Amino acid sequence: MSHDPNMDSPEHSQERREFLRNTAIAAGAAVAAPGLLISIASATGEGGVTSDTRWGMLIDTDKCADGCTACVTACDKENGIDLVEQPQGNSDEMWEMQRPQWIRKLKLRDKQTGDITNLPMMCQHCEFPPCEDVCPTGASFKRADGIVMVDRHICIGCRYCMMACPYKARSFIHQNVAEQVVNAPRGKGCVESCNLCAHRIDEGQTTTACQDACAAEGHNAILFGDLKDRGSAISKALKSRSSQQVRADLELNTGVRYTNV
Repeated sequence: MSHDPNMDSPEHSQERREFLRNTAIAAGAAVAAPGLLISIASATGEGGVTSDTRWGMLIDTDKCADGCTACVTACDKENGIDLVEQPQGNSDEMWEMQRPQWIRKLKLRDKQTGDITNLPMMCQHCEFPPCEDVCPTGASFKRADGIVMVDRHICIGCRYCMMACPYKARSFIHQNVAEQVVNAPRGKGCVESCNLCAHRIDEGQTTTACQDACAAEGHNAILFGDLKDRGSAISKALKSRSSQQVRADLELNTGVRYTNV
């Protein structure tokens, strides 16, 4: 067979890479869940996900009310976590350890003063996510806009990401799931965590479910927005207030910050 020198040209190589990329996207879309199709369309379509934006949160712990779990309830409903039932035979203690939790309320006690601080803890959406570093398949990944996610289609359930996460922000699905919502497909043997309501962002919305619920309760402890937009409410708040990262010593540059901790 004769060799065509044009096959080695840079133009041909670029065309071949583009063809393979589009083929891979189409093949994945053919078997993907509806929720994933939204992410694929947004990431590859015109005006989709870019590094011009970095989504993040600022949480005012002084406004986070003791005993309030509105953000947890809203997250559970938004992502179908409330549909995951306690397996028959599982003790309440075991279920508390194994049930999916994208947000959990923590209480921090100052050893010197005894003061109690309430704060919601979720995936911190690190710029340098340890979960991504240890994932052997690439299922843990960071989008161009800073949202850290899990691709359930290639997650093999090794749970390395859970061990690597310093915030204990990820959950493992131990049982078969009978019911779920389109925007958060889940299945036994996969890891999942807060994705800053990526499905909402991809549809053009500007708030998360937890933020809306907190505001509805009148607390307004959660502020969500674009960290790179100097004119955004969150950027202005970060400039005017002192904020902290949880485990700042790890230098992960988290997308979630806290005030009054």
